Amino acid sequence: MCLGIPGQIVEMVDDTFQIAKIDVSGVKRMVSVALLAGEGIKPGDWVLIHVGFAMSKIDESEAQETMKLLQGMGQTYADELKMLHASQIE
Repeated sequence: MCLGIPGQIVEMVDDTFQIAKIDVSGVKRMVSVALLAGEGIKPGDWVLIHVGFAMSKIDESEAQETMKLLQGMGQTYADELKMLHASQIE
């Protein structure tokens, strides 16, 4: 199962290809933010990530609430985080 996980933009890495470095539960990943180009995203913003793409911009309270809900999924969420940590890309 793949989950949409909140992440916080650390920096915009490539403006041409719209790639950002995003902190997802302590793992920094390169993520396409092209789908959010018109939303004025910047470092510090929170986004919901699914399979390498930022799908929507969310506020911090929504990000925290989503994390609580995901943690409530138990082993499914733990497995997803384990895969994310194992595939860490900086």
